[in-house]
Amino acid sequence: MKKSGILHPELSRILAETGHTDLITISDKGFPVPTSVERLDLALVDDLPTVMDVLQAVNREFIIDRIIVTEEMLAASPERFAAMQQIVPGVGWTIVPHVRFKEICPESRAVIRTGDTTPYANIMIVSG
Repeated sequence: MKKSGILHPELSRILAETGHTDLITISDKGFPVPTSVERLDLALVDDLPTVMDVLQAVNREFIIDRIIVTEEMLAASPERFAAMQQIVPGVGWTIVPHVRFKEICPESRAVIRTGDTTPYANIMIVSG
């Protein structure tokens, strides 16, 4: 039995299989996950877990080069963006329109769906 770190077997596998510059999307509960991308559904109930919860867990075990967020997140949830910056100091940020974010998503290695209800909570992690 694993002693610590990410215990979810599929999430652990996805992280281990992800290569340099690969994308992993962490989405809120309503994000339209493309059928062409592996979907890992962690949503249990509203806001459990949140995108922030998953980002914190992943950051402990994974090299993050950059994070992609939407312009809409900055407008709708600036406090969320500031909190994310505190979790991953020194990481680069790319800001795109939400429409562009959805266009990029099919390039993701996987989409990890959470129960997050925060508007525009979705992020893409670019592997380092």
